[in-house]
Amino acid sequence: MTYPLRRCIFRKTSWAVAISCGGLAPAVAAPPAGWVEPIYRVAYEADAATAPTPAQGAPLSATPTAAAGATQVASRIVPPIAPQSAFNLEQLPGEHPLMPALRVAQEGVKNIDQNIRDYSAILYKQERINGELGEQEVAFVRVRHQPFAVHMFFLSPNKGRECLYIDGLNGEKGVLHARDSGFRRKLGVFKLDPDGRLAMAGQKYPITKIGIRNLTTELIAVASNDVGYGECEVRTAQTEIGAANGEKRPVTMIEVIHPTPRRNFRFHKAQVFIDNELRVPIRYAAYLWPDQPGEQPPLEEAYTYLNLKLNNGFTDADFDPENPELFKD
Repeated sequence: MTYPLRRCIFRKTSWAVAISCGGLAPAVAAPPAGWVEPIYRVAYEADAATAPTPAQGAPLSATPTAAAGATQVASRIVPPIAPQSAFNLEQLPGEHPLMPALRVAQEGVKNIDQNIRDYSAILYKQERINGELGEQEVAFVRVRHQPFAVHMFFLSPNKGRECLYIDGLNGEKGVLHARDSGFRRKLGVFKLDPDGRLAMAGQKYPITKIGIRNLTTELIAVASNDVGYGECEVRTAQTEIGAANGEKRPVTMIEVIHPTPRRNFRFHKAQVFIDNELRVPIRYAAYLWPDQPGEQPPLEEAYTYLNLKLNNGFTDADFDPENPELFKD
C-alpha cells in the first residue's frame, strides 16, 4: 500500500488530541471481538478489487436499534479514479508538512461557526486508560454550540445511561446531570461537577470537550505548536467511512506518523477523517508505538461520529433537565 508522503527532518511534537465525553463508571473490558479498523487506500494507487472488504470481521449496522453489542465502524474502498481531494492539501515549498492540514482545520472551524448551529449523531468511542483498552461505547448525542449544551443517551454497553450538560449563563462551567444504567438507574439523576471524580471515572476527557468543533480547535492548537518541530510523516487518502451495512461518507484521511518514540510525541500514528461534503472531522484515531518492530500499533483512542444530522433547530427545552422527554423511566 502506498500513499502520498511528505517528510521533514527537524524535530516536532505531537499535533492531535482526541475529544471524548464524561461518564459514571469505568470501562475496563477487552476490545470488542471482531473489531475492524477502517480500511483506507489511495484510489488511484491501488486496485479496489484486491483490497480487503468490510465483510472481514462482520461489523454491525450503526443505528440506535443495533445497541445489543458494540457496533463496529468500517470503511469502503473508493473505485479507482483520477487523483482528487475535497481539500487543498498542497504543501508549499519549504513549509512544514503539517501546514496544509492546519489550514484545512482553520477553515473547518470557520465553516462550523458560520454554518453549523447544532447536530445529532451516533458517537462511537474507545479509550485506553491506565494502559488498558476499554470496551467500545456507543451513544446517541445531541450537541448545540451556543450556548454549549450536550445530551447523551448510551446505547452500548451501558444501555440507558444518560448525561446532560449545559454551560452556565455567561459561558462558565455548568452542571452535569447524569443517571446510570441498570439497577443504579433507580437512584435517580445526580448533579455532578463535569471535571469531578465521579463524572471522570473511566473517561479520558470531560463532557465539556465533546464534539466536532472542540475536536477541530484542539487539532489547530496542537498543530500550531508542532509546526516548529520535525520527525513526522504526513499521508493523505480518499476513501469512505461508515457502518458496514449503513451509509458510507466520502472522506479525506490525513495521517500523521512519528516513526521514532520521543518524549515530545504523544502517539506513533494519528488519523483524522474529514467528511468531504460536510467539511468536518467525523473520525479521529490514535495509536501507540508497537512493542516489537513489525507489530500492529495498539489503539490508544478512537472517536467516530456517524449519522451526523446538522442544524436540527434544538432549543433550550431540548437540554432542560426538567424536560419530561429526558431521563424517562
